[in-house]
Amino acid sequence: MIFTLKRYIGLGIVLFITSFAFSQQANPLEGRWDLEVEFNGKTVPSWLEVRKSGVATLIGRYVSYNGSARPISEIQVTDDGFSFSIPRQWEPEGQDMKIEGKLSGNSLSGTMTYTDGSVHQWTGAKSPPLPYNANPDWDEPIDLFNGKDLKGWHTDGKNQWVIKDGILTSPKSGANLISDEKFLDFKLKAEFRYPEGSNSGIYLRGRYEVQIADNIGLEPSDIYFGGIYGFIEPNENAAKPANEWQTYEITLIGRRVTIVANGKTVISDQTIPGITGGALDSREWQPGPIMIQGDHGPVEFRKLQITLVKPTQYE
Repeated sequence: MIFTLKRYIGLGIVLFITSFAFSQQANPLEGRWDLEVEFNGKTVPSWLEVRKSGVATLIGRYVSYNGSARPISEIQVTDDGFSFSIPRQWEPEGQDMKIEGKLSGNSLSGTMTYTDGSVHQWTGAKSPPLPYNANPDWDEPIDLFNGKDLKGWHTDGKNQWVIKDGILTSPKSGANLISDEKFLDFKLKAEFRYPEGSNSGIYLRGRYEVQIADNIGLEPSDIYFGGIYGFIEPNENAAKPANEWQTYEITLIGRRVTIVANGKTVISDQTIPGITGGALDSREWQPGPIMIQGDHGPVEFRKLQITLVKPTQYE
């Protein structure tokens, strides 16, 4: 009996060690992937995260060209590739979206079946590591908005942005406003206000949206004021009432972001997992512009100032 008990204990230990070792072996699909989808004649960005749940089940998150990150409850893997479905978010009524793909070397490719049943090709590459310097040397601040005109900016559609009394205003839904210059690591100061019920945002490098919205009094959320849309929840909702001037001080180095909203640090040195919905592209390894969301609600800015890391830091 003692021998048998020892035998079972020994077998249990072996099975536990074997199971643990197996769980530590990464599936080559695991990780974060920057995607590009051929959609209605355009190349639009998307993003995919794959990670393990338990020993072998794969789950994840998916960001389409719009909307927030959506959870993937299970990714089906076969000898021919993988597939998963995600529910409709802002897409037209219809079926769930279905993504099918395969891994070839370090790249992904596949098809996305849209809610209307149309099929679109996509490709993907592993999201690259981005260098991080905890204590960079900062240069002198630069005013991105001169208080007079839109010099240094362009829109992605018919322009509705106007300047009145030194204030940059989007009075109605229309085009997004994009800086001509592109940036890597920076500190950004913004002073803004919005009317009751409005919604806007600031896209860092044109890829990561810091939410601006009339959410005063609500519990903090990654889709509300001060959040990295769909990814990082602020530790408090620091929003002021609508029609009052408010401030963001945002530091972005590599993938790590700190946000001070109205004098309160609401996000401190957190990693942004990937692009958010509405991003200009998914090429995270490249510098990108500052983009002000203008395709939602009215918003005003009286200050947009950027401070860059001194060029010698990248030599």
